[in-house]
Amino acid sequence: MNTKNNKRRQNSKAKIENAFVELMKEKELNRITVSEICKLAPCNRSTFYANYLDIYDIADSVRKKLEDNYSEMFVNAEKSYTNYLKLFRHIKENKEIYKLYFKLGYDKEFTIIHYDKQLAEEQFGKNNNMIDYHCEFFRGGITMIIKLWLESDCAESPEAIYKVIVDEYKGRMK
Repeated sequence: MNTKNNKRRQNSKAKIENAFVELMKEKELNRITVSEICKLAPCNRSTFYANYLDIYDIADSVRKKLEDNYSEMFVNAEKSYTNYLKLFRHIKENKEIYKLYFKLGYDKEFTIIHYDKQLAEEQFGKNNNMIDYHCEFFRGGITMIIKLWLESDCAESPEAIYKVIVDEYKGRMK
């Protein structure tokens, strides 16, 4: 029975997604073929099409998994800047998926970096009409730090990257 959550289907999807991620390290999305994925996975084309519509569907599936996994990390989490250390650890553990995420430009649609407006209001005052600018500046800065860190294959520790943020926002982070 080919049910949605059976073990065999989950294993097939994992192999296909891993093959896709490997191919994305070397090629652009529009240059990857289903045949290449099936050869690397290894699996039949029918297995691929039983799970995905096309290459773009698999890219969306990988993105959704990352976003869901990311969101689950912060369910019931206290609002604090120490969550960035948790994020940096997650990025290092899943660096290939994050590289893919940024390579495909998904950060423009769903941002993994959130600068909590409530925390910003605590720092800059509730009536500060520039809060949105502060939030965007912070989000953009951390996003670029993450991209640079990923380019170095996460050579530095998550703690070192977190320290960069703390040093830059000395006296403002709680």
